Amino acid sequence: MASLNDRRLNVMVDRLDFQLLSLGMRRMGWIRFWIQTTLGVVVIGVLLFNNVGSSLARNSERALGLGPGLSLTTLSFFFLLYSLWHGWQIVLTGRALKSSPRPGRGETSRLIKRGLIIDLLGLVFSSVGYQSLAGALFVQASMQAPGISIGAGTAAMDNYPITSLEMLSVLSNTQVLFAHLLGLIFSLWLLQRIYRTS
Repeated sequence: MASLNDRRLNVMVDRLDFQLLSLGMRRMGWIRFWIQTTLGVVVIGVLLFNNVGSSLARNSERALGLGPGLSLTTLSFFFLLYSLWHGWQIVLTGRALKSSPRPGRGETSRLIKRGLIIDLLGLVFSSVGYQSLAGALFVQASMQAPGISIGAGTAAMDNYPITSLEMLSVLSNTQVLFAHLLGLIFSLWLLQRIYRTS
């Protein structure tokens, strides 16, 4: 009799664990999806504005050092698009955990680990892109003459000041880096939650 009650109790605890896991996966999946979507919209807006603005700028040839950093930022953005799709898959898996033919722990953990790898790759590319952007802007800043030239006219443009478009490049990179970092944190939390469930 005691073993029957223990078995019923274990079934109830398992059902409660799966319900909590399903709720956690759906919530974390939605939070991750919408935060990364918002940051992705900011990144694509800044990258498009940067491309249009730099083609209209008079001295766009001097910003050629930013090219590798922007290319790596764009590549990291494509990883972010895959991470968005992956966040949607987490929400669907969380919904599937509520139903009776639920996915197994191995299948769910493989989904989360795939997201971890994508976010890690996105972090690597955006970090290298950040280093490239910061290095190019450092070289440009080191070529500036100290002091302020008032009334120098066009001679002041030879000083190569850092423009707002160049700072937008760094902003787009930090946004995509932050989006991948949040995705990594959410994936690690979900993976820990999956393995904590007995």
